[in-house]
Amino acid sequence: LTFKGLPLQKPQVSLTTLEGRKLFNIEIRGYFAGRASRIDGQVDLIYKKGEFYLYATCDMPEDTPLSPDDCLGVDLGVKNIAVDSSGKTFSNEKVEASRVKMLKLRSELQSKKTKSSKKKLKKISGKEARFRTDVNHCVSKHLVEKAKDTNCSIALEDLTNINKRTTVRKKQRAERLSWAFYQLRQFITYKAKLKGVPVVLIDPRNTSRTCSSCGHCEKANRKNQTEFVCKKCGHCENADLNAAKNIRNLGLHQSAYSCPLSDCSKVA
Repeated sequence: LTFKGLPLQKPQVSLTTLEGRKLFNIEIRGYFAGRASRIDGQVDLIYKKGEFYLYATCDMPEDTPLSPDDCLGVDLGVKNIAVDSSGKTFSNEKVEASRVKMLKLRSELQSKKTKSSKKKLKKISGKEARFRTDVNHCVSKHLVEKAKDTNCSIALEDLTNINKRTTVRKKQRAERLSWAFYQLRQFITYKAKLKGVPVVLIDPRNTSRTCSSCGHCEKANRKNQTEFVCKKCGHCENADLNAAKNIRNLGLHQSAYSCPLSDCSKVA
């Protein structure tokens, strides 16, 4: 594969096919138009829904790494996509409404089993995932820009294998399994790297059960899904915001594990 005419001339690509070397015209989407000269490394040829796409790796310049003065703790969740330690909340309401709507539509179309219903199913395939991806891009962009503007690092929970370590009720299972937290973490990580913002991964144990005010850790502190009330000092706060503050504190003291969060052994 060889690119021709990048980036200012009419872009083309030369490909080796079963019928020999051929030249094809290509369209570069607006977002990547100014980055075409940075294509570096492997390029994948993808066939999707009757069209061919070239997935190219671009070498992107990174900002000078920050020397952060503080840390922005971010709690990732299901009901709220993310809550940061300053109190900013990104609700999952629209994403969940989209999931329920698409689930109902797919169920209705699958039950009809007609030619037109199958055509419609093919058309809407991936629509929910694309919407969720767009939301994650918007959330990650906001968090990284906020950290950059306030000269903060970003602290995230390491939620690897979270679906194996924790359980939810049956009616919440579909919502949990559709939770694209790993994708959001990836988006935050690569956007932060481009902006020079450090990202710290912390142990998620007890972040939702520990009081961000006095450090007392107890399962009963978590009154319900949204409310946190400390049994020791009476501190009352939104549960996700309380967790985000704990994540911030752990991010600031990543190398010091003598904090109150280590007092409990159960997973949050």
